[in-house]
Amino acid sequence: MVTQHSSSALRAPASSKPYPMAKPGYGKRAAPGQPPCRTADFALLPERERYVAGFIDRLPDGAAMDVKSLAKQLPLYGQQAVGSALRIVAYAGHLRRVRCLVRVMGQFRWVFRTFWSRTARDDAWWAAAVRDLPGVIRTIIIGARDTRGGVIDAPYAGAVEAVEGRVTEERVTDSRVAGAPGGSAVEPSDRSAVEPADALAPAGAPAPAPAPAPARAEALEPAPAAQAPEPPSADSPVGHSQAYLALARLGRIDSRLTLSAADCAVLEGRAAEWLARGVNTDYLTQALTAGLPPQVGSPVGFVRRRLADKIPPHVSADPAPPPPGAPVHRALRECVKCAAPGRPEALPDGLCRPCRVAAQPGTAPEPPAGLPSERDVRAFAAELRVLLKSP
Repeated sequence: MVTQHSSSALRAPASSKPYPMAKPGYGKRAAPGQPPCRTADFALLPERERYVAGFIDRLPDGAAMDVKSLAKQLPLYGQQAVGSALRIVAYAGHLRRVRCLVRVMGQFRWVFRTFWSRTARDDAWWAAAVRDLPGVIRTIIIGARDTRGGVIDAPYAGAVEAVEGRVTEERVTDSRVAGAPGGSAVEPSDRSAVEPADALAPAGAPAPAPAPAPARAEALEPAPAAQAPEPPSADSPVGHSQAYLALARLGRIDSRLTLSAADCAVLEGRAAEWLARGVNTDYLTQALTAGLPPQVGSPVGFVRRRLADKIPPHVSADPAPPPPGAPVHRALRECVKCAAPGRPEALPDGLCRPCRVAAQPGTAPEPPAGLPSERDVRAFAAELRVLLKSP
């Protein structure tokens, strides 16, 4: 006889399957400054779109945003319905897909970034957000290992590159690459992205030792201790700011504005305010030396008055030009309806020109020139029927 001993402990609840995450550096990216979640966030959307938007809004950053992954988790709708819902949600201002160039293991690839906003944003807001995106295009090496043996996960604002134990990033300007190698499109969620060999190894496995470099063997030897540099003297220009040096050079340009070291130190703060507004030292010098009277009784008082009266307005500093031969990139947005890539200013309200014209009420696409009209086609079909009935 077998006696069954039942346990009084409660059964552990079944754990739900986690939502699939995209590769590091991809997936959902929440817009900054999001308000707290409310029940009426997507009340203006239709039922299907409200259901899909509410599900996406509760996903963590980095979650896979492709249609297949979303359709697997949404039991009510299939891939076609989810794709149509995403287009309507994007047109409402909650979602934008951006196509940009990144470098993967020495090759440039087109990849897709998906940005999500709980609050519906207009096209100007999205254009500004996309414009700020390609200011720093970072090199992607997924799963690169650092010197401590861990895995460097690329943040969602960009990816990082591990080079000899140091994390570096490549800054480039916002323009198009001419003739960039490997310009094929890669979407990590739908297509297999290129990963280095280290990313395929398990996290606990030790990183393979790099091949010894004989040419750099001398660099591993301890270098002799360098002598400590002598502190700069009071008369040395080392350590002075550009504003101080610009004031000190006024006496060499015009003897009527000769300033002492104490005068330059007193006026340094006022001159620094000019440079902080986006002007250079040449502009500052020209403004202070232009139109001088025949005699200047107090140079320090005269310069102080001009620094206060002629202070320029705030001017945004122009971005530094890229070095010769450096690759430059531009991020492209996609049409929310047909996914055609284009620059942000060419996609108002997220729609390309053909989709925008088709969406306007009372407009119908014109038939191409040289093709018969609908009336001619019907007449020709009627003639064919008559000929078929005749003996």
